[in-house]
Amino acid sequence: MFSPFHDAGEAPKELAEVRREDLSQLRDAEEGFALEFKVAWTASVRRKIPKIIASFSNSRGGWIVIGIADADKSVCPFSRPSADLSQTIGELCRRHVSPVPRFDVRFLADPTDDGRGVAVIRVEEGDFPPYVADGIVGIREGSTSGPATGGTLVELYEKAAGRRRAVSEFFRRTVYYPTSLDAVERPVPLFDLYLLRMGQPREILSSSRAAENERADAMRESFSQQGMECHVQHAHDSLILRASPAFSSPEAHSALELFSDDSLKLSIPAVLLEGAQRTAALEKLRGLRLHVTDDALLVDAHSTLHRVTRMASLLDRYARLRTITWQGYAVAYELEGLAGALLWSDDEIYLSYVRTRGILFCGTTDCRSRVRYLDDGAHESFRARQFAGSHFFEACGLPLGSHDPQDVELVDALLSTSLETRDET
Repeated sequence: MFSPFHDAGEAPKELAEVRREDLSQLRDAEEGFALEFKVAWTASVRRKIPKIIASFSNSRGGWIVIGIADADKSVCPFSRPSADLSQTIGELCRRHVSPVPRFDVRFLADPTDDGRGVAVIRVEEGDFPPYVADGIVGIREGSTSGPATGGTLVELYEKAAGRRRAVSEFFRRTVYYPTSLDAVERPVPLFDLYLLRMGQPREILSSSRAAENERADAMRESFSQQGMECHVQHAHDSLILRASPAFSSPEAHSALELFSDDSLKLSIPAVLLEGAQRTAALEKLRGLRLHVTDDALLVDAHSTLHRVTRMASLLDRYARLRTITWQGYAVAYELEGLAGALLWSDDEIYLSYVRTRGILFCGTTDCRSRVRYLDDGAHESFRARQFAGSHFFEACGLPLGSHDPQDVELVDALLSTSLETRDET
């Protein structure tokens, strides 16, 4: 994406890299398709901001600089608003634009007066246009914004449809796990967490070896901070990182697929009860007068949750190391090879629950969640760990969000129980 700011090597700067002294680079810049200046943060500008942001989102994205005179590009600091500028602009967009565009804001304070400064807004090209501001679909036309014509509207809708197809394709990615011959009919039972970074179409992304190594090093550090080893494999368009050497043992371990745009897929094998533990669990369930077949798969709720949340915490560490915000991601989960598996816990609250309401289990063969787009302004506190832990249980039938007291008690018991498990990965 275009940037009016560059580093010493003439490489475009991201908004997070822009400093106060970089404003001098705007002296020779002109308002245009991807750049607009406003001299002050006035009531008139506040009324126009949603339409300008929407028009950039419907076009190729752009930058708005508030506190720069268009005529001579002189810096005209304005008083820092009492309310957070990012939240104020976000609220303006939520009131006037649908869907909510994706943007970021920085306030560059005057070095001699922290209470005054210049605001820089970076607007992303929208993934799902058209973005409608007060009933109007605006696009950039030269240095101004104007209403879209019929042909342009068709193009915007086609772009959104194409992006939805790309999202759907990404959520069909599957990491390879070797299986023994006697396991061919029963694939490795997996909980998958997909995090697709929205923005540039994925099919035109490319990555240098240096950039690939940088991502791999950040992921190795994330593993290290979790007290885990990281083993890297190079796939044709991604890196696959595992918690143990690939194919070194018949036991399946967690795997991460990492792409050049920092999109991620986390695949976590469910922990199944085996041997004496499984026999004891079957006996207890039958003692509750529940019909359970001898070949039933029993998922250890606490051990699997521990594995899921630990690996998802690793993603949060990676995001911090890479200074990534989750707001630019689409997220979904899926269960693979777990159809019909029963959720097991020896917690007395769980046993009491299943005695009266039946056992929780993975009831369909396509346990995939709806896609959540985290750039709609409603997910400021999103964390991969929170999403993964709660939604693993949701896929198994745990009634999240229920107002029934017994449901709430069960959710608290399974999500809050101290997790002591023999398996760390």
